[in-house]
Amino acid sequence: MKTQYYTATSIDGYLADEDNSLDWLFQFGAMEEIEGVQDDYPQFVEQVGAVAMGSTTYEWLLEHEHLLEDPDQWPYEVPVWVFSSRNIPLVDGADIQVVHGDVAPVHAEMVEAAGGKNVWLVGGGDLVGQFHDHGLLDEIIVSVAPVTLGSGAPLLPRKIVTPPLKLVGVEKQGDIFAVLTYEVQHSSEE
Repeated sequence: MKTQYYTATSIDGYLADEDNSLDWLFQFGAMEEIEGVQDDYPQFVEQVGAVAMGSTTYEWLLEHEHLLEDPDQWPYEVPVWVFSSRNIPLVDGADIQVVHGDVAPVHAEMVEAAGGKNVWLVGGGDLVGQFHDHGLLDEIIVSVAPVTLGSGAPLLPRKIVTPPLKLVGVEKQGDIFAVLTYEVQHSSEE
């Protein structure tokens, strides 16, 4: 069982542009249709037993996928934890828990609910950073797109220097993405 941050980023390390838009990513088409991704993404999702995301990511999904109007489009078949300090609308029929505060006790609930499968940290970067701060992040899988954004939502707004991340995989997907997989090394005092 791993806690994984699986996401896409621009070359200069942004998840979304300064307007919280992913148009830069969607110009390449649906992820499931991109050469190399159509096999990897379903295999990744098959190993996921629980999902966590921040409220900005969740609200982006609600708006762009019209989930309040069409809840059948909810993309997750596993329990989802949304970290938010605000009241947010819930998708009818979806297994969503809204939580706030320390990520550590919530992570323990997620691990139990995942039943031996992985925990997927969808984003955003600051939420993932909180899991890292508690020594709960095991792996970062990042698809690097051939664009630069100049500013926006950072991939992972944390200084991770000692111990450094360990590169465990490099893959080319079509002529678009470089997929980098890093193992998070934990210091001995964690």
